[in-house]
Amino acid sequence: MERDHIHFLIQTMPNNSPSQIIQIIKSITAKEVFRKHQEVRRQLWGGEFWADGYYVATVGRSNNEAAVARYVREQGKEAEYKKLHSQQLGLFE
Repeated sequence: MERDHIHFLIQTMPNNSPSQIIQIIKSITAKEVFRKHQEVRRQLWGGEFWADGYYVATVGRSNNEAAVARYVREQGKEAEYKKLHSQQLGLFE
């Protein structure tokens, strides 16, 4: 499993552009991680939680939502995925 990136599958209304949604997600998650785990900020060079880049693909007539969900689920080994997923959720408890 690649440990240097994360996949999100997000359903939203078309009120915001994909880049705006990414900016919101990065902002909220970084603030929450830094708030709940202050040691993380000290461990990061420059204090930035997220890298500048991202990739976005939308689901429409040509892209099947089930196929995208399957791709996200199948990244890495299933046991590692479940372990990482539960650890990530624990950051926000």
